[in-house]
Amino acid sequence: MIAMQEELNQFKRSEVWELVPRPSNQSVIKTRWVFRNKMDENDIIVRNKARLIAQGFNQEEGIDYEETFALVARLEAIRMLLAFACFNDFILYQMDVKSALLNGFINEEVHVEQPPGFQSFNFPNHVFKLKKSFYGLKQTPRAWYERLSKFILKKGFKVRKINTTLFIKTKENDMLLVQIYVDDIIF
Repeated sequence: MIAMQEELNQFKRSEVWELVPRPSNQSVIKTRWVFRNKMDENDIIVRNKARLIAQGFNQEEGIDYEETFALVARLEAIRMLLAFACFNDFILYQMDVKSALLNGFINEEVHVEQPPGFQSFNFPNHVFKLKKSFYGLKQTPRAWYERLSKFILKKGFKVRKINTTLFIKTKENDMLLVQIYVDDIIF
């Protein structure tokens, strides 16, 4: 229960959705909970995780969404970055963006059912209208990549044509590389 509440609190902080009356002319996507245990190196459970996801397999292209394509770094590109950094004695940092996929903006109007076990007492027949992307939707990875890449490009980085998930910024003799891999960033 605590893990589910933490997940819903993250949705509230990120302003992912708003509760609205059920639309009569649009489909509503069901949601479900997925649970996972985080283990330490001794296989002892250190944390329970709950993730609320949309059952996006019901979405139809051209009706519920327009585009799903999201650029993902190939493992060969990451290996080359690691080799380049090693050869040049670069220090690398890896960052996992918490709840990254909740930060993308979606262009389509999408409604999802209230989370199982957490329906509003006052508005049990209402649904959530999404303001941002949501786990399980077909367009979520694209929305996250678009938002992140726009931010990085505004900061003066250049993107390469061969690897469009690698961003580079140079200033005199200094170079900063940013490699995106879904919700992980290597810089």
